[in-house]
Amino acid sequence: MLKNYGKIAITIIFISMFLLILGVKYVLGQDLVIMNILAFAAFSVVIGVLAGALLLYKLQKTFYIFTIGLFIGFFEMYRSFFTGPAEFGDLAGILSLFIFTAFGFAIGLIVETIYYLLSNNEQKD
Repeated sequence: MLKNYGKIAITIIFISMFLLILGVKYVLGQDLVIMNILAFAAFSVVIGVLAGALLLYKLQKTFYIFTIGLFIGFFEMYRSFFTGPAEFGDLAGILSLFIFTAFGFAIGLIVETIYYLLSNNEQKD
């Protein structure tokens, strides 16, 4: 399953683009302008390419933690959108998506590094 990194990357691109448009257009009720769509597309492509690269370089633990961080980020974004845009819920939602996605990636890299160092240390003994 994880050998189809290109298909997984494209799937993540389309799903994240769909979830961003769904959240902003229909949950918040905001009109989408071309700059919003370009920003959503750029974010989605970065996330998809990053996920595909993690699988290409066989960093499965990082991929799973990154995907969990992305899922939590979208969950928090929607939760923040439902609280209401009058209280900066729209800005907080988008920022929580970015923050949880970045934390998922960073924590995944840390876990992968620790696992690599421990397994490399065991081979020497």
